[in-house]
Amino acid sequence: MKSQYNYRIQAVRNEMAKLDLDAFVVPHEDEYLLEEVSDCNNRLKWISGFTGTAGVAVVLKDDVIFFVDGRYSVQVTRQVDGELFSFESMAVFESNSWIDSLLPPSAKIGIDPSLHSFDWFSKFISKVAIEGRKSLPLKNNLIDLCWTNRPTKISTNVKLIDEKYCGKSSITKCKEVAGILSKAGVDRLIITNLESTCWLLNLRGSDISCLPVFYSTSIIDQNAEVICFLDLTTLDKKLKSSFKHNVSFKCITQLDEYLLSISNCVTQIDPKVINAHMARLLQKPDVNVIQSSDPIGLLKAQKNPIEITGMKACHIRDGAALINFLSWLDLQVREQTFYDEAQLADKLETFRTVDELYQEPSFDTVSAVGSNGAMCHYNHKDTTAKLMTNNTIYLVDSGAHYLDGTTDVTRTVAIGKATKEQIKMATLVLKGHISLATIRFPFGTTGQQLDAFARQHLWQKGYDYEHGTGHGVGHYLNVHEGPQRIAKANSNVALLPGMVVSIEPGYYRQDEFGIRHENLYVVKESLNINGSDINMLCFEVLTHVPFDRRLIDKAELTKCEIEWLDTYHEMVYRLISPLIDTRSNAWLLKETTAL
Repeated sequence: MKSQYNYRIQAVRNEMAKLDLDAFVVPHEDEYLLEEVSDCNNRLKWISGFTGTAGVAVVLKDDVIFFVDGRYSVQVTRQVDGELFSFESMAVFESNSWIDSLLPPSAKIGIDPSLHSFDWFSKFISKVAIEGRKSLPLKNNLIDLCWTNRPTKISTNVKLIDEKYCGKSSITKCKEVAGILSKAGVDRLIITNLESTCWLLNLRGSDISCLPVFYSTSIIDQNAEVICFLDLTTLDKKLKSSFKHNVSFKCITQLDEYLLSISNCVTQIDPKVINAHMARLLQKPDVNVIQSSDPIGLLKAQKNPIEITGMKACHIRDGAALINFLSWLDLQVREQTFYDEAQLADKLETFRTVDELYQEPSFDTVSAVGSNGAMCHYNHKDTTAKLMTNNTIYLVDSGAHYLDGTTDVTRTVAIGKATKEQIKMATLVLKGHISLATIRFPFGTTGQQLDAFARQHLWQKGYDYEHGTGHGVGHYLNVHEGPQRIAKANSNVALLPGMVVSIEPGYYRQDEFGIRHENLYVVKESLNINGSDINMLCFEVLTHVPFDRRLIDKAELTKCEIEWLDTYHEMVYRLISPLIDTRSNAWLLKETTAL
């Protein structure tokens, strides 16, 4: 495998030499800047073998620097050859400080503007210009020139979602967005976020695995008229006719020409979502480009009552599926029948697929035995699946898309007997989860302000985890939805009623084990507090799966924490027991008995 990546790196360097480049930047993203990319667009994987959802490689004449964040610090060393690549923190790349440390003042850097946000690209260009360096925006990506036997791009049929699931008609949503544009004095909005187009038009696709979107770019104006650019072969006549007069569809190959034709208007783009190639097409004297956040982001994030009802319903059914799996798993362990990580993930999936509203997984299941759990985003498909063994722990992070909602849940379970250290760490993580799950907070509070509540018990003992505490979740859309999130940094969007977020603190000890406790919650207004001055918000739990009591040290829990856990488990049993068989019911009753 080393020779394969060595050959690919050299092929790229040969192309660099033709352009007299000192460096070439290879991001993970494709032109839509999403975490998840199709195989045919995963250029970072092609040159390195890395399968994570975030990372950047910079090919130099005599080295390749791989930038990665804390989520993948273990995984990258296992997947990427340390003799061919040097590793750096993603923060170094994002700050552009690497330009000074790695390149001489006269350096020439090649970059594909279609694979970077306009926001980052603009900062990059300014930084490169210092000390006389040059940047070369490339029309042809150098990896594309070298990539033989490249996977074929897949386009799938687009489908319309019934209003009984999404809660609002497309025309209502379009008028809502048009009203925002009119109030802001904007003539048209360029929508490059695939989820935004899907939400606006009540459409879904499957062009990307586990993400129900289709490749497209849409433009909406003050009159609520929409032009959607996509692969026209994915539409049928019945679907097109359902939009009547306010939506038209054009071939995606016409997009650049259309953007160049825009004139004499105020056009809004989201600089963090639109790629630099598209944004540069709009840089003309007669086009006033307003850079602002995509207004659809907040509209989409605040679920309407029907969407919330659907999210609650699908989480109950999903909880039943996961409880059936955990009950089955416990039986296998008692009978000393052990399976590998792939078999376990497949078995869990069979319990979900019986649901008539089930569509697909919401992400690749993290099925991690023992030390593999120390990799936050471990994927058994990228290596030889590990066999479950006695006296270890198993971390399973999984979810599904249903027509009425999306789920994401992580449980860490003991296989046989857990060690005192594993129980200690699992209890600390659980205490952090409960701390954040029970918090009340005023309107205007951001995820960044809340993050420390989940970390406090780990911090008190000198521990931490290198990922965010929570992310937004879409309604039969992206399981990692913005703009809200709960994290130490870059999470300055206020949490609002109707937003769905995960709470998922964890702990990871390299080469030993990993622990994560994840539920989804919906933000709602809190009941009035006697004598309070202001209205408050709180979290209402959506996930209904018991925490493994074998990994809980009751002596380390406070009275309030025990009460929360007992109340939660009582609710789990009440909601799930009518949906599962006798064997699973007996298991669930035992697992939800008061501590």
